[in-house]
Amino acid sequence: MSNLKAQLLKSGLADAKRAKKIHQQQLEAGKAAKDEAKNQVQKAMAEKVERDRLLNLQLKEEQEKKAILAQIKQLIETNKIDRAGGEVAYQFTDDKKIKKLYVTDLQFNQLTKGIIAIVRFADGYELVPTRVAEKIAARDANLVLVLNIKPEATATETAEEDPYANYQIPDDLMW
Repeated sequence: MSNLKAQLLKSGLADAKRAKKIHQQQLEAGKAAKDEAKNQVQKAMAEKVERDRLLNLQLKEEQEKKAILAQIKQLIETNKIDRAGGEVAYQFTDDKKIKKLYVTDLQFNQLTKGIIAIVRFADGYELVPTRVAEKIAARDANLVLVLNIKPEATATETAEEDPYANYQIPDDLMW
């Protein structure tokens, strides 16, 4: 560049003042280009950091979901109640569909009294104790399908107002 400047000055096509001004403009343009490139690089790096942060957050959420599902699976597998020999059909709803599960007489009574519960597991259903169903519901409430818990406070309040309080509903009533 200085060669060209020297040649232009010797030939008389440019004077020293004009050459200095052009040189200054070129330096400023180069500096502006460097600043713009630097800003673009910083912007690209900031976008990459944000994408990485969001990706890490998503991966962490997926890992937490997997851990919760593993905990639920372990709870059900270790606490499921054997339904072998069940001849009584217990009907319940699952996603607006009526399902039927064959249980023993004892299990049927325990289901109606809230001692055991029905949970969705893999492609079927399992019986588990109420305390286990409550732990499962704390992790994923959609998996607990039948959990008959009657609050004590509301039972005494409704007994005073209920005109049919003297008429007991039998436990073995099937629908």
